[in-house]
Amino acid sequence: MLDLEIVPERSLGCEAWEFVLGMHFSQAVSIIQSQVGTIRGVQVLYSDQNPLSVDLVINMPQDGIRLIFDPVAQRLKIIEIYNMKLVKLRYSGMCFNSPEITPSIEQVEHCFGATHPGLYDSQRHLFALNFRGLSFYFPVDSKFEPGYAHGLGSLQFPNGGSPVVSRTTIYYGSQHQLTRSASGGRCSAPLADLPLSCYKHQLHLRRCDVLRSPTATLGLRLHIYTEGVRSGEPASSRRRVVRFGDSCQAVSRALAAPARLYYKADDKMRIHRPTARRRPPPASDYFFNYFTLGLDVLFDARTHQVKKFVLHTNYPGHYNFNMYHRCEFELNVQPDKCESNALVESRGAVCITAYSKWESVSRALRVCERPVVLNRASSTNTTNPFGSTFCYGYQDMIFEVMSNNYIASITLYQPEGARPHYAVNSIA
Repeated sequence: MLDLEIVPERSLGCEAWEFVLGMHFSQAVSIIQSQVGTIRGVQVLYSDQNPLSVDLVINMPQDGIRLIFDPVAQRLKIIEIYNMKLVKLRYSGMCFNSPEITPSIEQVEHCFGATHPGLYDSQRHLFALNFRGLSFYFPVDSKFEPGYAHGLGSLQFPNGGSPVVSRTTIYYGSQHQLTRSASGGRCSAPLADLPLSCYKHQLHLRRCDVLRSPTATLGLRLHIYTEGVRSGEPASSRRRVVRFGDSCQAVSRALAAPARLYYKADDKMRIHRPTARRRPPPASDYFFNYFTLGLDVLFDARTHQVKKFVLHTNYPGHYNFNMYHRCEFELNVQPDKCESNALVESRGAVCITAYSKWESVSRALRVCERPVVLNRASSTNTTNPFGSTFCYGYQDMIFEVMSNNYIASITLYQPEGARPHYAVNSIA
């Protein structure tokens, strides 16, 4: 049984780890993976067809804990303990819930002190006792309802009949803001900023502007932020530009060292080129992977210059989900269709973001009608439970589209004719 400490409006955890409000989904998954054998039977719940309208949830049924993430920001907004019998809970070192200690109203008031009178939900027969960033829910028998006006503590219960906490929630802000939408799919609780403890010396992205000429991509302008130089300092913001043709040293100066360096073993799309060769190139191109930026940068093996950018949207249900943070890109392209479209701005450009649906994009652009079917699989596991995606080409861009019509990634590349040519042995 997990023995955890509650910090109202902040976290749930122990000395080794903690789930912190505002942390990214991938960081919560990393904690769970580090506790293999302790935390078991974990479920990830999401909407396949409406991934932006329904909360992203990590459910731990064997521990009675549910982590609720905002589906757009993909950061933790509510920690819910829905089965109090499966976990030990403490506050400031004092245990108030365990197999030996029943979390009654008296026990909660003894541990947490006084607060405002509780709020009663007549439909669910629940009383909510609210502290800032923390709520306890008590089921109350209907026969006690007439006396609830003065708070839960004012109700008279028979000996041994005091209500017991059935559910606990930790959230950011005040309880009156913790409401669920009419559809029931997404909770409108406020979202905390990314905690300083979750920066992990990495850059994080606010926005990525794709720089373009009328018909070609030039590079990226990234609005990034990171933790302060000294411990405890607030986040600092900066702006960086990377372009096609930049050296790997220039990209490292702009975006710092990558989280991972990945060498391409083989280019499986080479067969679709008109100049396809049977033999592989003498050297392998390589990627700089920036997972917290949702970005991959591909360098030419011979020139060591940028020749491709890959922007990831990190939707659940995609093969690469949870590898990257969502890249908040904005791509403006001149439309070449006359159909009315909400993506077309007043100045005439088509604005494509990580939240655009392919059906809207394809109505404004003359894209290739027949897509290339992409079915990812690893070398150790040849099955892909998420199915294939579809790649559509347009100018110097490749859109990878999921079956739910959302864009999984956008690849921006420099055409062969636009790159400088070097002899294979011209660069040491």
